[in-house]
Amino acid sequence: MDIRSTLANQGYAATRSATTPKPGENAGAENPFKSAAGSFAEQLAQTEEIAKSAMVGGADPHALVTALAETELAVETAVTVRDKVVEAYQEILRMPV
Repeated sequence: MDIRSTLANQGYAATRSATTPKPGENAGAENPFKSAAGSFAEQLAQTEEIAKSAMVGGADPHALVTALAETELAVETAVTVRDKVVEAYQEILRMPV
């Protein structure tokens, strides 16, 4: 066994407890990605309900068009964010080691 790997393992074990998040540490702070995903799903569900209501004649056509436009904007935003994340990941992969 190589002595360097043993020292590396000991060093990692010593610092691992300092880097592990403690439960309830971020109780007041909410993850921005989690809240964005939640609002995105909420927007899709709301538009779906308006579309169902419009199919049976219970919703205003103007409300349906507005909801569809808002959903289209939300989807375009999600796709743009996804593209930026993929681009950043690919850039990291291109970095020399």
